[in-house]
Amino acid sequence: MMVKAFCIAGVTALTLGVTGAWAQKPVFGTEEDINFADELWSAMEDAGLAGDGMLRSFPYEGVAPHGMMLETLYTTGTVDGHTGDLVIKRNYGPEGVSIDAVLNDPGTHLSAVTVMFRRETGFDSDNQDWFWVKYLPDGSLDKNPEGMPLAGRVAKGMDAGCIACHSGAPGDDMIFTTDHIAAQQ
Repeated sequence: MMVKAFCIAGVTALTLGVTGAWAQKPVFGTEEDINFADELWSAMEDAGLAGDGMLRSFPYEGVAPHGMMLETLYTTGTVDGHTGDLVIKRNYGPEGVSIDAVLNDPGTHLSAVTVMFRRETGFDSDNQDWFWVKYLPDGSLDKNPEGMPLAGRVAKGMDAGCIACHSGAPGDDMIFTTDHIAAQQ
């Protein structure tokens, strides 16, 4: 009984500590991040890369956390007058979904759209100036279990999350699936 109470108290303290740290200086999900993510989604819709009638590519088998089937698009985008590299990954599920099922009815199987957009130099020099965002299929922002919107420098400095995972990508561009995008200098 004493061990159980100690564990619960420890988890509660850890949760309050993390929440308190975010409350003081959020790593991601700030109002600025949310506004930028909204502008980015609008730019993607205007370019036919998101929303109704979006450009489609051929899905391929994926892995967690993105999805069991994926579509990935590499292009550039412009937000607030800045043009940067844009990587759009459409994440399909559930586990066991087939390529044919996604091709026949992509809207039913789309679970999220994860995006990397290269912002202006100095946005996050430690991480190639990437802006990370996870959208739900309707363009609204997904949130982590603590309710933080997944936009901006997602999980910067943490052991898990977008930046931690992509830091392990081969090369120095933080991208696993291609090497055609140059690292930020």
